[in-house]
Amino acid sequence: MHQLAKALGERIRTQRKAKGFSQDALAHSCTVDRSYMGRIERGEVNITVEKLYRIANVLDCEPQYLLPETLSLHELDSDLAASD
Repeated sequence: MHQLAKALGERIRTQRKAKGFSQDALAHSCTVDRSYMGRIERGEVNITVEKLYRIANVLDCEPQYLLPETLSLHELDSDLAASD
């Protein structure tokens, strides 16, 4: 799952910058700690669906826009094997 979390974080970071938010401002608007937002953007944590919707709302985009492109089954299998 690390690849998915990392890809999601990269998309959140890209959208945040496009909308002119600092990481601190986005974190504050989403009621999460700035360090936690940094961990989200680096793909170090798996966020809840609720947090995804909250972030998307603040960034004025649809939640699915922040979701990464589909990974191949091979990539998913490799990711799952690495987390075991």
